Amino acid sequence: MPVYSMTGYASAQHGASSGGEAADARSPSARRLGLEIRSVNSRFLDLSFRLPDELRAMEPVLRSLVTRKIKRGKVEVRAAIDSNDAGGLPELAPRLLQRLGTLQDGVQSWLPQAAALTVADVLRLCANNQTTHEDWSEAVPALAEKAVKALLAARKQEGERLATMLHERVGQLRTLTLQAVPLVPRLVEQQRQRFMERWKEAMGLAEGSATPEAAQDRALSEATAFAIRIDVAEEVTRLQSHLDEIERLLDQGGEIGKRLDFLIQELHREANTLGSKSAALDLTRISVDMKVLIEQMREQVQNIE
Repeated sequence: MPVYSMTGYASAQHGASSGGEAADARSPSARRLGLEIRSVNSRFLDLSFRLPDELRAMEPVLRSLVTRKIKRGKVEVRAAIDSNDAGGLPELAPRLLQRLGTLQDGVQSWLPQAAALTVADVLRLCANNQTTHEDWSEAVPALAEKAVKALLAARKQEGERLATMLHERVGQLRTLTLQAVPLVPRLVEQQRQRFMERWKEAMGLAEGSATPEAAQDRALSEATAFAIRIDVAEEVTRLQSHLDEIERLLDQGGEIGKRLDFLIQELHREANTLGSKSAALDLTRISVDMKVLIEQMREQVQNIE
């Protein structure tokens, strides 16, 4: 399965074909329905709808369709109905204007203080009179299906880009891990030599109060304790295991965002532990570089479904 991002946008229109052709014959009043779907990252699926009153009854259908296709993200569905006539102005029928004038005269005869109708009032009343409520029960689901399909394509394209970036970061982390592995034995050997030299100096100052064998055993014990303290083999093993699992999930695809987020937290914990055990500048640098890469991965993973 592909990797999907939670970020995307899509739109679709019904009632007017692209290229300036005539309106859809099934829309007798030449009205156009437009639908937009946009999504951003979220911990769960968070749906919101902005629909005109004429389409309020279609919200359950839209909700069901979206939830079948999308599992995570903050998703907003927005619809609008527009008229295709020039300028969107209603026809001012003389009979209707005469009726409005008669009604206005009747109201003002009883209420002399009532304000006269403005041009905007007349246009609005004429538009309401001419509005026809179409049956969008077939058009809306088909249009929503088209928009959701386009949204999934956009989320898939963005998800592929995120997966590529994560694969690159995993490769860089593997390189840093391999650089850290040979540093520990080298540090242990250097520290053992320092302990031996220090105990030889102490033996010379003590004028034979301790045997050379005891001094050497003590130095080796200190070197062993140091080696245990700075050993990062366990952290390196866990880092490699987490990186393997991240790559496996990216190749598997599907709903992997939450699992990836957990693995990123584990990677950060191991990189912190490696840095806390650091006894050399090179190991500290590797730990810092790892945490920078892991933080970059965290930002990308938060956008994956």
